[in-house]
Amino acid sequence: MQCYRFLIQPVLRSISQCVPPIRQRQRPNPVHFHVRLRLQWCASMQEGGSKVTAKNGGEGKAASKRKGEPVEAGGNKQPKVVPPKEGKKKREQGWLESEVAEARRGAQGVKFNERRLRHLSEAQKVKQGTQGVLYWMSRDQRVQDNWALIYAQQVAVTEELPLHVCFCLQPQSPDATLREYGFILKGLEEIAKECNVLGIEFHLLLGTAGEVLPGFVRDWSLGAVVTDFSPLRIPLKWVEDVKKGLPSDVPFIQVDAHNIVPCWVASDKQEYSARTIRGKITKLLPEFLTQFPLVDKHPHCASKPAKPVDWAHTLSTVEVDRSVGAVEWARPGTAAGMAMLESFVDARLRDYASERNNPNSDALSQLSPWIHFGHISAQRAVLQVQRDGPNRAQSVPAFVEELVVRRELADNFCFYNKNYDKVEGASDWAQKTLKDHAKDPRQYVYSREQLEKAKTHDKLWNAAQYQMVTEGKMHGFLRMYWAKKILEWTSSPEEALAIAIYLNDRYELDGRDPNGFVGCMWSICGIHDQGWQERPVFGKIRYMNYAGCTRKFNVQQFEKQYCPK
Repeated sequence: MQCYRFLIQPVLRSISQCVPPIRQRQRPNPVHFHVRLRLQWCASMQEGGSKVTAKNGGEGKAASKRKGEPVEAGGNKQPKVVPPKEGKKKREQGWLESEVAEARRGAQGVKFNERRLRHLSEAQKVKQGTQGVLYWMSRDQRVQDNWALIYAQQVAVTEELPLHVCFCLQPQSPDATLREYGFILKGLEEIAKECNVLGIEFHLLLGTAGEVLPGFVRDWSLGAVVTDFSPLRIPLKWVEDVKKGLPSDVPFIQVDAHNIVPCWVASDKQEYSARTIRGKITKLLPEFLTQFPLVDKHPHCASKPAKPVDWAHTLSTVEVDRSVGAVEWARPGTAAGMAMLESFVDARLRDYASERNNPNSDALSQLSPWIHFGHISAQRAVLQVQRDGPNRAQSVPAFVEELVVRRELADNFCFYNKNYDKVEGASDWAQKTLKDHAKDPRQYVYSREQLEKAKTHDKLWNAAQYQMVTEGKMHGFLRMYWAKKILEWTSSPEEALAIAIYLNDRYELDGRDPNGFVGCMWSICGIHDQGWQERPVFGKIRYMNYAGCTRKFNVQQFEKQYCPK
């Protein structure tokens, strides 16, 4: 993943500059000229290959002098926010919530960009004589900063109808854990309270969406259904099942509320690597990286209230694997996610560029659980980091590269490659080299149970596995090493990939995610990578070893902290 770092450094900085900082004075129609200027600058830097530093124009004063602001489709102006000055006294805890609330209020009236949605049904107009509009919440489990709910409310207001939100929960899911379901249900409890304050009816439906949602739409006489987007196999099947069960005259609309640039807009095919999608996303950021309008108090009340939810009873009765419990460091819900974002901006963003590959350093955002469950929006995180990071010239583009380019590349892979979790999903060269070396002798061979219990000869690997089991997370650099060693220590690439995905999905708070599948596929099957020097077992797949880790960070310090006693 690091092979293009030095070639793309100028481009990374340019990503954060393609959208000017918000809340500055607006000149007449500055956006298109500004974007052309930035893209011309990006192209010239790529051709010249020269490095840009804060001193010679990468960030800092040049960024602070930029004028103009991004607009959502329709030309609506974005709110003006005065960036905080460096050197001021430390902000009080909780400053982010009030600042973001002000930005949302300032964005009222922003027109929804209809390129964020796609119609899944032939019917496109709200069925007349019905009693409401429904947002079927699935991947994006939050109220604010949610383009799907924003759109659903705008439709409901236009039609003068009540607004409903529902979530479909499977009460029996043996492959799921209490860690996962606890995070979901406690987040939903917060959402239900917020919906109640806003006059929006929240419904928890027990069962798969295809089984329970079409009947719910009929029972409540709902005239349109809006849902969010996931590229994964099972959620896509849920969508297809609902589509088949809905009345033909009820429109079914999907909004990509997870990606900044909608997956189907960013590219219409599977991209080969970050290099091939980066320019496409960068070009579209001025259109899509905009402020969110507020999901406000809904003006039309439902004729009857939603059925109350006993949250504690629901959590205690769901049939899941209860041997994997909750973790202490990550509290579910949007409020906790925003607090983590605030602490990142205040305390860790400055060191992100230089320390993000050091597992002993507290430099990462730690936002992945909240972004995975949709408790916070990646778009909100990018907006805030760009706003508060003008003096962190290296860290802002590095963070945007990971959160925008790499994360949206993962959605692209899973959406356009139906074998995203199988060796067959790899490139031809990777499949061939893995097959050629599948029968190479292994010095160590471990079973899934031995790996799960961190019973290997490698203390660093054991420590990484133990951190994942106990904390529900693993440092990104170590995830690569961890997965590659599974390839080295199992009997075949197919077994290695299956074990890596199983352990990731079982213990990681951000398991069952496109990023997780792509991380395992990159490490074991070489997707989004190139061929390297051929060696036993790995073939031409990129190799990592213990000695290389010792050159990157203090391995013994990490082992001492996490290696099981």
